[in-house]
This record gives sequence, C-alpha cells and structure tokens, in this order.
Amino acid sequence: MSVLDLARPEIRTLQPYSSARMEAGGGQIMLNANESAWEPAGDAGSGCNRYPDPQPAPLLQALAKLYGVQREQLCVGRGSDEAIDLLVRAFCRAGQDAIVIQPPTFGMYAVSARIQNAAVIEVPLAQDFALDCDALLATITSAVKLVFLCTPNNPSGKSIGRDDIERVAQALAGKALLVVDEAYIEFSEQPSAIELIGRYEHVAVLRTLSKAWALAGARIGTLIAHPDVIGLIRRIMPPYPLPTPCVAAALAALSPSGQLAAREHIAVVREQRAFMRNALSAVLGVREVLPSDANFLAVRFDDAGAVYQRLQQAGIVVRDVRRYPNLQDALRITIGTPEENAKVLAVLNEMTADKVQA
Repeated sequence: MSVLDLARPEIRTLQPYSSARMEAGGGQIMLNANESAWEPAGDAGSGCNRYPDPQPAPLLQALAKLYGVQREQLCVGRGSDEAIDLLVRAFCRAGQDAIVIQPPTFGMYAVSARIQNAAVIEVPLAQDFALDCDALLATITSAVKLVFLCTPNNPSGKSIGRDDIERVAQALAGKALLVVDEAYIEFSEQPSAIELIGRYEHVAVLRTLSKAWALAGARIGTLIAHPDVIGLIRRIMPPYPLPTPCVAAALAALSPSGQLAAREHIAVVREQRAFMRNALSAVLGVREVLPSDANFLAVRFDDAGAVYQRLQQAGIVVRDVRRYPNLQDALRITIGTPEENAKVLAVLNEMTADKVQA
C-alpha cells in the first residue's frame, strides 16, 4: 500500500496550477507573468517586482543540509501552519475523515480540521503530560487519516520519547499519516523523528525557523516527508508561498555566521530555562514549574489571573493557558534575555512583598 492511498482520491488526480515561475526559464526578458518591468521605488535590486520561485533551490539546499535529508523530501511554506492546513486538506474528506490530537496541544491542528469539516478526535495527555499510546491507538479507525504528535509539546514543554513515537508509527502503517511537530526540537536533547521517515513512508515531520532561528516574522516552515507526500502537497499549495525578502532572511539565518548566532542563543535559552525554573519554584504563590524541553516554561500559580494582570501592568506579556485542560492554573512564560527574565522575577517578588506587607 502506498502512503498516497491514504489521501483524497480527487487530490491525487488533481491537475495542479502551473505558475509562470514553473515554466521553462533562463530568459533575460521576462514577459510571461504580467509583472511590472520596473523595480519598486526605494527598493532597487530587491527583485520584488518579480514573482518568487515557489520552492527556491538555494533555500531547499540549505534546509536539506540542516535537517540531513534530500531536497525531494522538503516542502517549504508559510510557517508550520500552512503545512498543517495543506495536510488536512489533502488527506481528509469533508464530513467523513478525522484527525487525532492529544490536548493540551497546539491549537491549529483542530482549527485546520474544523475548517475542512473533518472530525477532531481528542486523546488527552496523561496528568504528567505524557503520551498515552494505548489510548491513542485505540481511537484509530478507517476514518482517521492524520495523527498529530507535538514534541516538545506546546503548551506543556514535555517531549515524547522516540520509542513511543516509533510505536505509534508502526501501528499506523497503512492506516494514517503520522505528523510529528518539532517546532521546539532545537531546545531539546531529544533526537528528531526525521530519521524515521526513511523507514516509514507515512511519517512526516514539521520544522520551523520561527523559534530557534529567530524568524517568526518571516514565516518559514518546512514539511519533511516521503517524496510522494511532498509531491501531493505541492499540488495544492498556492503558487508563490515564499516572499522574496523572507527567503533572503532565511538564507542569512542559515549561513555559517547565522547558524553560529542561533546556536549561541539556543545555549543561552537552555541555561536561562534551568535558571528560571529554579528561581520561579522559589517564588511564593508558585505551585509548580513544569519541566520543559522548549523555550518556555508552563508555571502553575495560586492565582494565575492576578499574576497575569500584574505582569501586564509592568509591560510584560505572557501567555494565559488556563483554557487548556490540566492547565487551569497556569501561565506560559517564554524564556527571554537574561534581563527580561530578571524583570519577570522582580515583578513576582514585588507581588510577594506586597502580600507579606498586607
């Protein structure tokens, strides 16, 4: 059975749109795309008057080297969100098929499914946010086409062990596509699931330059999968997903100097994550600081609402995650610079002092 047998049959036979940039190129006078012949004012040399390459070869080459895969296994788009949406549309028939998620988890899996009118089957994580493999596999029916695993998990920060991921992959063979979201993997010591793609054609991995690579504003995300899956996704992808300035920013970030800077910042985040976990655990009113392999900490408070407001009054914005299951008393705090982290602690300690004085 081919992994494409899991996809919607009408997508497999769809004639994709052929953009001007996909046509034979190499000419010096470009008159095939109805672009402006003039560069934009004040931005000479940018090339922004021309449509960009849908999948720029230099970027694919840089990402393939970074992730240790072949270019044919990559599809680059507007963040991981676009890949999630395209996967759901390619594999899930409206009103018939389903995805499986494990709340609390990243919200876009469910949003994309509901937009497609695909069912969302929820298998809650355990009390300690571990994956319940038995419960997950018990939900798999012929309707399930995609299973999403988020590791490290957002919003808890907990990773899923490689053995559990592979167990799920083995069980889903011929049944569903396993999508492993590794948006925060650079901050973790856990090995990537990318290596599994060579052994399981129904395993796909999501990676992003938004977090560790400091390009959240550029929106560069990568789907890594079997070439057949990549070919299918490219059939339904909009023709020009990557703006030229964003590609330039990505190539700069992936240059030798850019990679050196990113790895230095990752080291700082890991160091500060350990420091902040210890420091926050000592703050009065903090119930628990969850262990994290990501660039944030989920923190349980006696009064998370009051803490959120106090931090906001001090100009510090954190994420209120109390709407998520098993996190009704928690805030998610991103690890910032040492100075920003110190400010968070100072505000929390001021709250403690106020309580003591009261």
